[in-house]
Amino acid sequence: MKKILFFVLALSASLTQAQSLTDIEGVEYDPTNQIFLVGNGNNVVRMHSDAVPQGTLGAAKSNYGMEVMNGVLFSIVGSAVKGYDVTTGAQVMTITLSGTTFLNGMASNGTDKLWVSDFSAKKIHEVNVADLAAPSSSIVVANTTSTPNGLTYDAANNRLVMVSWGANASIKAIDLATYTLSVITTTNLGNCDGVDHDSYGNYYVSSWSPNAITKFSNDFTTTSTVTVTGGVSSAADICYAEELDTLAIPCTGNNVVKFVGFNPSFVVEGNASEFQAYGYPTEVKDMFTVGFDLPQAVDVNIRLFDVNGRLVNEVINRTFPQGNNQVVLTELPSESGIYFVQVWAGTHLSVVSFIR
Repeated sequence: MKKILFFVLALSASLTQAQSLTDIEGVEYDPTNQIFLVGNGNNVVRMHSDAVPQGTLGAAKSNYGMEVMNGVLFSIVGSAVKGYDVTTGAQVMTITLSGTTFLNGMASNGTDKLWVSDFSAKKIHEVNVADLAAPSSSIVVANTTSTPNGLTYDAANNRLVMVSWGANASIKAIDLATYTLSVITTTNLGNCDGVDHDSYGNYYVSSWSPNAITKFSNDFTTTSTVTVTGGVSSAADICYAEELDTLAIPCTGNNVVKFVGFNPSFVVEGNASEFQAYGYPTEVKDMFTVGFDLPQAVDVNIRLFDVNGRLVNEVINRTFPQGNNQVVLTELPSESGIYFVQVWAGTHLSVVSFIR
C-alpha cells in the first residue's frame, strides 16, 4: 500500500466588486494585521479571503510587484521601490532604481533584501533595505536572457526562482552566492507572470497561456493544475500566504481576486495503481473539491448528479496531466440534498458524494 497525499482546495471566495478593483497586478499577505493587500495602481486595497474590500491602506500605491517584510509593504511604483507601514499606510521609504525600463516582479529574503525584475531591460536589481532611511541598490544580473517576470526567494537553496514571459517559458534559478543563472526546468507554459511557494516546498506559477495556475513539486519533477471552476483570467503576481495555507490569485483580465485554501493534513490511504477520486468536505455550503491522482495524462470528465440520478451539471471535460489534480466546484445547486460526482478518467470511474 502506498500513502497518497492529496492537497485539497477550498475556494473561500471568488469575486470582489468590480468597481472597487480597477487596475490590479499583485497581492501580498500582511501577517501583522492578518489581511491581504491588493495592488490596485493608485492605491492598495485591504481584503480578507472572503474577497470583500476593507478600504485602502492609507497613501500606499503599487503598480506591480509587492513584498511584506518587517511590518512594511514594499511595492513597485514606476521606477521606484517604496515602503509603506502596513498598519497606517504612511510612506517610510523610497528609492529610485537607476537604468530601469519596466520594473515588474519582486521577492524578499524576509529580513533585509529585496530583488526586483526589470521586464524590458532583462535585469535583476538587489535592494538593501536594512536602513529604511538610506536604502541602496545594485544590478546583480545584467542579462537574464529571457524576459524576467515573477520572482520568489528559496532560502533552502539560497537562490531566487524566476519565471519568464514568452512561449514555452523555462523556470530559472539565480544563485545568490554567485548571481549566476541556470534552468531549473522547461515548460509548455506561455507568458508566466507570478510565482510563489508554500511551506511544504511546492511552487505555484501563474501563466496567461494557458490561463492557469500550475503547481510544481519542490524538485520540479512533477506538475499538476490547480483547477478552479470559472477559471482565472490573466493571473498576475500571485501570493501564497503560508500562515493561512491560502493562495491569492489577482486576475488582471477582469480585476477580481480569487482565494484558494489548502488543507495539507487531508491524507488518504490507497493503492496508487487504482484510480479513486476523493471529495472534500462532506457537508457543503459554497464549494466542493474533488482530488484525484493520475498515473499518466488522460481525458477526465466530471459530472454532477442529484440523488435521483438526474444530471445537474457537466463540470469539466478535458485532458488532465499526470500527477495530483484538484477541481473546485463552485457552481452548486441551490436545493438541499445528497449529490453525486462522477469522475471518469479514461475508462475508469470513481464516484464521490456530498450533502448540500
